[in-house]
Amino acid sequence: MIFKQYELGCLSLFSYLIGDETTGRAVVIDPQRDISGYVADADRLGLRIERVIETHFHADFLSGHLELAAATGAVISYGDRARADFAFEGLGHGARLSLGRVVLEIRHTPGHTPESISIVVYERDTEPPWAVLTGDALFIGDVGRPDLLTSIGVSADELARQLYHSVHDQLLSLPDATRVYPAHGAGSSCGKDLSSATESTIGEQRTTNYALAPMTEDQFVEAVTQGQSVAPLYFAFAANANRKERELLDETDELPVFDIDLVSRQQIDGAMVIDSRPADQFATGHLRGSINVGLDGRFAEYAGDVLRPGQSVIVVTEPGLEREARVRLARIGFDHVIGAVTDITAQLAVRPDLAASAPRITASELEAWRTVEPALQIVDVRNPGERIVGHVDGSINLPLPTLLDRLGDLDPNRPTLVYCAGGYRSATAASLLRFAGFSSVAELLGGFNAHLPAPIPTRQ
Repeated sequence: MIFKQYELGCLSLFSYLIGDETTGRAVVIDPQRDISGYVADADRLGLRIERVIETHFHADFLSGHLELAAATGAVISYGDRARADFAFEGLGHGARLSLGRVVLEIRHTPGHTPESISIVVYERDTEPPWAVLTGDALFIGDVGRPDLLTSIGVSADELARQLYHSVHDQLLSLPDATRVYPAHGAGSSCGKDLSSATESTIGEQRTTNYALAPMTEDQFVEAVTQGQSVAPLYFAFAANANRKERELLDETDELPVFDIDLVSRQQIDGAMVIDSRPADQFATGHLRGSINVGLDGRFAEYAGDVLRPGQSVIVVTEPGLEREARVRLARIGFDHVIGAVTDITAQLAVRPDLAASAPRITASELEAWRTVEPALQIVDVRNPGERIVGHVDGSINLPLPTLLDRLGDLDPNRPTLVYCAGGYRSATAASLLRFAGFSSVAELLGGFNAHLPAPIPTRQ
């Protein structure tokens, strides 16, 4: 057996290539949208990718099933409860797919979504199962959250009860030695307590995973539905897009490079400018009206919190990084990147009338500001669970994924201080507020964590 795990850290995504070296037949599981790595590895290993299996309709990224099918002729497969606008082969519970000596067994494991499946891998059909690819049903340290479909009328309680039986009847029935390979790791918004480990075993999860501890079905429902983070804004769009026919991504496409005058005209026509430089560079000088989402972080996820699907986007990057920015946005289905600016500092030097800066203050400066500005509004863009460690006294909690839809909850004429845990999300949020017309916005330098246990007025 040939087994390769791929990790895409910026989306906390795991995908897999499984092949049989005796036949050269292979499948790819839960691929990211830019597929060149799978195709290159298959060629190098002498494998033919003949099937793409999706464990469910993903919400956190646009999957590469259509790209792989077009590039290799592979059949697309989902569980047979799935419904999509493109042709696919449904896989029933208990179906067995032979690659030669390597055999894959499909198990329906609904709960994260109704159509979710897991894939049991047998290195040889006569041997015990070698591994199980659990998709978003079972993570290392957690299980998939069941609340992402509430917006379309599927209750979290109903899915949580399905997940309880999927985990106990289908996954925990496997031998303890069976390796566990999930679709996501630490940092994913598809669960609340994912480990940074890349693999585990059924036995290890049975004894260490909080969601697998002995409990009743009702207790399980309570445990897995409480304390989830606010889902990123783009999740509903991506989940729906994964069911649709759509344009294919060409990773090799080059972006046209724009000058600042053209960008300004495009802004008037509605284009959004995403400045992907680090927050400290953005703060010293940027194009007025641009939004800062650093490429060195969870760029696509947080860009998806401040952009609407279908908007035209111009990216500001360092030279040579414009294609990376475009591909990373394409991974969540934001395909309308129309150009790039790669020398923004030089261009602003000759057009200072288009430049702006981003004020950043320390905790002591915040206290001085509050003294002279009693109307100061303080916005905490962390998730509710992060406030357990404390929060700035008097702050309003508007998690970043909610901010675009809740701008009306804030007064744009009042001076505003924005903070998060470390400063990355607050840079994005503060620039969004300035774009929306807020007159005076500053960020807490280094975020809330940088000032603990400094004397910043907090509540716990």
